[in-house]
Amino acid sequence: MTASSEIIQQHLIDPEICIRCNTCEATCPIGAITHDDRNYVVDAEVCNSCMACISPCPTGSIDNWRKVYKVTAYSVSEQLLWDELPAELSDESFSEPPTTTSDTPTVESKVVSTPVSPTTQNIQYGSTIPPWSAAHPYVNLYGPKSAKKMLTASVTGNVRVTEVGKDYDTHHIVLDFGKSIFPVLEGQSIGIIPPGLNSFGKPHHARMYSIASPRDGERPGYNNISLTIKRVLEDHDGNPVKGVASNFMCDLEIGQEVNVIGPFGTSFLMPNHDNSNIIMICTGTGSAPMRAMTERRRRLLKQGNFKNGKLMLFFGARTKEELPYFGPLQNLPKEFIDLNFAFSRTPNQPKKYVQDLMIERASDLIPLLKLPDTYIYVCGLKQMENGVIESLKEITSQAGIDWNSLSEILKSEGRLHLETY
Repeated sequence: MTASSEIIQQHLIDPEICIRCNTCEATCPIGAITHDDRNYVVDAEVCNSCMACISPCPTGSIDNWRKVYKVTAYSVSEQLLWDELPAELSDESFSEPPTTTSDTPTVESKVVSTPVSPTTQNIQYGSTIPPWSAAHPYVNLYGPKSAKKMLTASVTGNVRVTEVGKDYDTHHIVLDFGKSIFPVLEGQSIGIIPPGLNSFGKPHHARMYSIASPRDGERPGYNNISLTIKRVLEDHDGNPVKGVASNFMCDLEIGQEVNVIGPFGTSFLMPNHDNSNIIMICTGTGSAPMRAMTERRRRLLKQGNFKNGKLMLFFGARTKEELPYFGPLQNLPKEFIDLNFAFSRTPNQPKKYVQDLMIERASDLIPLLKLPDTYIYVCGLKQMENGVIESLKEITSQAGIDWNSLSEILKSEGRLHLETY
């Protein structure tokens, strides 16, 4: 076979289903996935079909392939302009060698080169399977390619959960689904579709938010959920920007409606068996799934449906004023949850991050890490991920535990979950 007639199965991302959550790019170990303001795409020249991105994708948009001649594979620049996947080529299309012209996109015509992020090394630790005792999750009940395209929910609550400050406006928003069926579990997410059109004149893509309430609702017995949303006023480089979805959601009033798709997520789920211990490590709005798990456990204990199991929370923010739910957390009994707060911008105080607190509490973490019923969840900003992993390595080293062996067990048993953005 000549180079010009080589046929490949090109890996593509379906732009109609993708919710732009960045999971695929974050988990790709070789930097084959990149994105712009419009689409997430796979560079055929880099992709080696390792499949590392397939399981973590919450929507299945990543699991798409097209049979093409390698020399005429869809380029990155071409994929960035797609609104839908191209049709699959017929077998007759491969009866003769391809012809290329200067106008025909090839894999060599890529326009974006994405370096591998240092944090992508941590995909070797994060599990893509749920705990053995987790409840069965329902996914993709509503979405672009589902029988039901989207679900309308009404706002029944919108409360600010950080103290007043222009840079850290975070809201607790309650959505009611009325008579529509929308089952969710702690650790799952939903997509919110903001109204209006984007800069390309197309409807906005969905933005994904973790559910902050337990499976029986923000208010038990009612068909509702809650979200924790921070108003985005600047990008990761500090430049002023007004987040389309976050500002829309934070400004919602009681009675207004939003369009929802999902639910998403099959692995970041809490264990349900007695004696299971949960170590939660988060920053900012990464507290949403931790709040859901904590409230689920609290209700089970109150009902007498759970006997034993420790909860330990490491929660980081710049200041206590920026930490969502700081007040309500103080009211939880110490015998119910072990709270540890890290603040990196408290005036006249040294900077402290969640990984620093973990080292300080090593003597309490080590016994938990030795137990087969301990589960670890990490959610928040991508920058925290390396620090948390390094702290776990140091803590286990202090105890004479081989981290590489333990991490393999944690991953294979669905006991270490990383969800950062």
